[in-house]
Amino acid sequence: MMITLQAVTEDNFDTIVELPLLPEQQDYLASNAYSIAQASFYPDSFFTRAIYLDDKPIGFLMYVSLADEGEPGAYAIYRFMVDSGEQGKGYGRRAIGLVLDEIRSRPDARVIQICYWPTNPTAKDFYASLGFVETGLDEEGEMYAEIRLDGAAPAAL
Repeated sequence: MMITLQAVTEDNFDTIVELPLLPEQQDYLASNAYSIAQASFYPDSFFTRAIYLDDKPIGFLMYVSLADEGEPGAYAIYRFMVDSGEQGKGYGRRAIGLVLDEIRSRPDARVIQICYWPTNPTAKDFYASLGFVETGLDEEGEMYAEIRLDGAAPAAL
């Protein structure tokens, strides 16, 4: 079984927007449809990817360049989800590994950020296992974590 990241297209759009989450995850994520629509307004800085298991879409992620917000070389993973029926099988870990590699390959990349609700201990443990270091809460109460690619210490919020 092979995990790949592919473009969100007219052919997979319906499947991607209908991918289900577990009920307890509903409050943690914006819908895939909202994320795809949001990315359509910022094609040079918002990047959407369908997560595929062989030839079947099983997830979605979106990352953004923060250069327009005054942080050149900073990227943030804004959305990440795996179909509720495919969770717990290691597919999400492989997909995040692929997107981290994709971001690292950008010549300007120096930091990768992610945020999650502190009330989601699964996300906290998962992202920590990938090397993300918590930097603090934002004004909305979300936890920020980052991977520094430039060797600098994580910046506290």
